[in-house]
Amino acid sequence: MKTVEQLLQEARALLPYRCSPKETLSEIESGTLVIDIRGDEQQRRDGLIPGAMVIRRNVLEWRCDPASPWRHERFTNHALKVIIVCDEGYQSSLAAANLQQLGLIYATDMVGGFCHWKESGLPVAPYDMESQSGERDV
Repeated sequence: MKTVEQLLQEARALLPYRCSPKETLSEIESGTLVIDIRGDEQQRRDGLIPGAMVIRRNVLEWRCDPASPWRHERFTNHALKVIIVCDEGYQSSLAAANLQQLGLIYATDMVGGFCHWKESGLPVAPYDMESQSGERDV
């Protein structure tokens, strides 16, 4: 048996690097796929990262696997750069490690999650109730 801390350490060991919020902003501007896996309540309360995609955590692997019949249309190969964002940077590490295991060799996450993004004074888009469909680009 393992502790959650051991699982987190193992997950982070699989990641090529972990981005700071400012690096993530730069990556968005250069076309990297940034995926927000936070729940609706957190997104509604805190807002969204402009330029990020929203994909629910419970379907992330199916949407990001280029071999999946349920993949998102943007996931066409395993060499895509992907940064996963959660609320505080823990769940995103575990999720990014799963994407690494699926062969997405450039999958990683953002240190500190959305909380660190917001604390860094980076742009936040308001949650749009009308576009609440579960998956979307912000």
